[in-house]
Amino acid sequence: MSALFEPITLRSLTIPNRLWMAPMCQYSAAPAGSAQGAPGDWHFQHLAARAAGGTGLILTEATAVSPEGRISPYDLGLWNDTQTEAFRRITGFLKSQGTVPGIQIAHAGRKASTERTWVDRGAALAPGQDHGWTPVGPSPVPFDEKSTTPAELSTAQIGEIVEQFATTARRALAAGFEVAEIHGAHGYLINEFLSPFTNRRTDEYGGSYENRTRFALEIVDAVRAVWPEDLPVFFRISATDWLSENAADEREGWTAEDTVRFAGELKAHGVDLLDTSTGGNAPDAKIEASPGFQVPFAERVKREAGLAVGAVGLITEARQAEKIIADGQADAVLIGRELLRSPSFAQQAARELGAGVHVPQPYHRAV
Repeated sequence: MSALFEPITLRSLTIPNRLWMAPMCQYSAAPAGSAQGAPGDWHFQHLAARAAGGTGLILTEATAVSPEGRISPYDLGLWNDTQTEAFRRITGFLKSQGTVPGIQIAHAGRKASTERTWVDRGAALAPGQDHGWTPVGPSPVPFDEKSTTPAELSTAQIGEIVEQFATTARRALAAGFEVAEIHGAHGYLINEFLSPFTNRRTDEYGGSYENRTRFALEIVDAVRAVWPEDLPVFFRISATDWLSENAADEREGWTAEDTVRFAGELKAHGVDLLDTSTGGNAPDAKIEASPGFQVPFAERVKREAGLAVGAVGLITEARQAEKIIADGQADAVLIGRELLRSPSFAQQAARELGAGVHVPQPYHRAV
């Protein structure tokens, strides 16, 4: 028996295996016009191919709660009826293949208004440039010296963004999604509030740990209030900023200890799984990446906070993924780049591990 290909049930939802697709931005949506932010043929084939390839759960790329919340003008969004209807085509196909459709809902914060990664290395688009706008954040601290300084959010604007997350979750449900993941990682808006490195506020949303986590918990509560009780909510976190853990250091960041503490609070607020990544909030953070380098962070949350976890980070081989699940380090693995290289990675992994997995009838001759 393969642990990787055992089903897992979260609330009333059973996911057929534990090999899932991580959100990966495609930067391929229309930047303006009636189809702005809506998934098109590229997104359909991208997600559909991985479903036909046996992936148990597919999470869309970061899907913005507002036009200003996109990372780039070419990102997906879910704030209008056109986008909702376009997503239905995708979720319907994913379900037809036995794959659970999930959506990652997000706001890019100070890292918004950038080019596509293959255009000038994703350089910032300044206000006044084609499709550019002024990003927002908890504090007026730019991501790097080439980035636009974000406008500091007022408390009223913070409340509006919380409601935008709830509205997008409602639309996601109407579009056929069965998992909602809140993006709190990689230096985007929620991560910016969590970390003292980017949150310099002195009001109820800044300063202490309790204040810095307030925004995230308000979003979780708002999403959980509109998401069905029998369907799961995930939260993606950067378990560490890879910065100083010294409170007296101006480069103090969010730490693994913060993550374990916060995981317990997320669990109490109705989050069912912590999708555990790291980094992204400081461009010069020193990160020594190696196969599975982020798995220990997930394992620690699972052990100390008692919350289900997904592990990510250079997981590229079937037996590597199998060992993570079999050893109890995580409840699922989320695969990124390897699924870009091989859409049928789940089928190949099942074959290597001697496990069963869904294969479409037209492809049975290859089994």
